[in-house]
Amino acid sequence: MGNPHILAIPYPAQGHVIPLMELSHSLAKHGFKITFVNSDFNHQRVMDAFANKVDPEGPIHLVSIPDGMEVGENRSLLGKLTDGLSQVMPGELKELILKIDRLEENKITHVIADVNMGWALEVAAEMGIPGAAFCPASALVLNLLFSTKKLIDDEVIDEHGTPINKEKMIQLSPNTPAMHPKNFLWVCLGDFNTQKIIFKYAERNINAIAKAEWLICNTTYDLEPEALILVPEILPIGPVSSTNQLGALGGSFWPEDATCLKWLDQLPPGSVIYVAFGSFTVFDPIQFQELALGLELSNRPFLWVVRPDVAEGTESDDLYPKGFKERVANRGRIVGWAPQRAVLAHPSVACFLSHCGWNSTVEGVSNGVPFLCWPYFADQFVNESYICDIWKIGVNFTRDEREIITREEIRSKVELLLGDESFRARTLKLKELVTRSANEGGSSNRIFKNFIEWMKS
Repeated sequence: MGNPHILAIPYPAQGHVIPLMELSHSLAKHGFKITFVNSDFNHQRVMDAFANKVDPEGPIHLVSIPDGMEVGENRSLLGKLTDGLSQVMPGELKELILKIDRLEENKITHVIADVNMGWALEVAAEMGIPGAAFCPASALVLNLLFSTKKLIDDEVIDEHGTPINKEKMIQLSPNTPAMHPKNFLWVCLGDFNTQKIIFKYAERNINAIAKAEWLICNTTYDLEPEALILVPEILPIGPVSSTNQLGALGGSFWPEDATCLKWLDQLPPGSVIYVAFGSFTVFDPIQFQELALGLELSNRPFLWVVRPDVAEGTESDDLYPKGFKERVANRGRIVGWAPQRAVLAHPSVACFLSHCGWNSTVEGVSNGVPFLCWPYFADQFVNESYICDIWKIGVNFTRDEREIITREEIRSKVELLLGDESFRARTLKLKELVTRSANEGGSSNRIFKNFIEWMKS
């Protein structure tokens, strides 16, 4: 038998595509062929962002299948997207695998699917293809999904996933972050009907994952010892970003502005606030202006990633306070999208003002950068708790009576974080532990090697 031909399929969101692409690069280094399956919509975004850099002869072959939605439909309507994922994509994936097996000598030997694409594991099982589930989020979040039946039995949520007592915090074990039911993944992603659809979809995913031969996660024993004890079947292979230096193809949906790295080169070590909120965060215009003015008040250099769609119905250029760009021109840089890992690895970066997505959290930890935490939704609140309460490598913000984080609060927390060297010291210690786990002989490295041997056997 030749080298394995792996079909990798992420959930169609930026924070899911990138880590699975990183894992795919690591597998490609071991001689595996990868067919990477995006939705048609996201495939076009990746191709547009990396138009001149995709090697058609490379070990990672990009393909796509429909997600069940029309070109112009709003994919932030997660109930509609979820229906497409579960009803349209399974048949399309099966047809794709049959086509590959018919046309190529090297047939699909394994499927690696995002844990949120459990139906892909069902397709693989139906076709007799060994499957592995990949979790790009924390092990604790996966634990939460595995705990839904117990949460129903304990009357924390009802059969639709709706919190029964929205004020009562829960912990899955004494040494894991406390979670607020209103921030459970399926609760904060839309209206009641959307919540029901996503909760049902999550239950289907959990059943499919339980049948996978491997369940791997982008985490480490050093980051989440308690969560990994709770469900020993979850095997940490992270950080996937530490084991792979990305080449041209990283899976971003927006073109990266690499000129910001040259700008960082001109600034003193440990001086810059890096500000990035991922691919989903949307700002109220008042909050956006307070953030801008807070960065100005900090009187420090900053690199701020502002997506074109950062505020619904408003062009980002219209959002800035009057005269802001002129006043900060000598110490502020604003880009549409940044090569984040390279930015976080840059010596001039002092801290990371982040939405606390798991990718961003792991990348910040891997580079020894302390955090200013500004979660937006879903698992980001759990990650904030890890950062501030468990690892103690960052601080969070307090909102005023309007639920706004004010410019004064931003300035105050910047001064608190950067004025206390213990935050940086703890972050560097955690970086050392996490890096060791991914290096030769480390726990994540050993598990990853076992995973490779399984696919080669």
